[in-house]
This record gives sequence, C-alpha cells and structure tokens, in this order.
Amino acid sequence: MTTLYTSDHEWIRIEGDIATIGVTDYAQSQLGDVVFVELPKVGRTLKKAEAAAVVESVKAASDVYAPLSGEVLEINDEVVAEPALVNSDAAGKAWFFKLKISNKSELDGLMDEAAYQKHIA
Repeated sequence: MTTLYTSDHEWIRIEGDIATIGVTDYAQSQLGDVVFVELPKVGRTLKKAEAAAVVESVKAASDVYAPLSGEVLEINDEVVAEPALVNSDAAGKAWFFKLKISNKSELDGLMDEAAYQKHIA
C-alpha cells in the first residue's frame, strides 16, 4: 500500500487499482471543526481535479478534488453521519471515498510524504 498526497491536501492510499481518498490532518487543522461532509454518488465517474466532495466547517466550506480519474466504488457513510471524524481521525476512519483508478499515469503528479511535509512547512 502506497500513500500519496496532493497540493490541495488530499491523501490517496493506493492498493492495486483502487485508491482510497481523504483529507490530510493539515487540511482538517486549517478547516477547524467539521460539521458537514457531502460525498460523491457511488458509480459516478470523476475526472482528475474535478470537485468530488464538500467539507464544511464552522469557518468555511471547501471542495475536495478528485486526485485521479476513475469510478467511485464506495463512500464512507460513517463520515457523513459523524463529520467530526475528519477532525479526530483524518488519515484513518474519516476516509471519503474509494475510486477505481482509470489512468495510473496520473499518479506521477502526486507527492510522497516527504514532499508533502515540505509543501506544508
């Protein structure tokens, strides 16, 4: 399993041709208390950089972008029911959706953890 990051503060866990996507701990710390999460519909085909989900906090609403092109296979109903999970476990239980990757070459533009840490420093 490989974890990669976007400059928009999404994390992507790659297992074969499936990507699990969520927002980073840094992103949730910037948002503040998350009060609402809207996720894409299962079966929706997303293009890389397309708005895929919405996260609302007491401070602001932010789009979550698809870091890769593909079809949404599964969404995390738990994070919709309990948006505060984003604050308590952004990199774990608060994953947003799983995507069947349609173009693996799109992985080339993503950062590893060391590059992401430099990006947010």
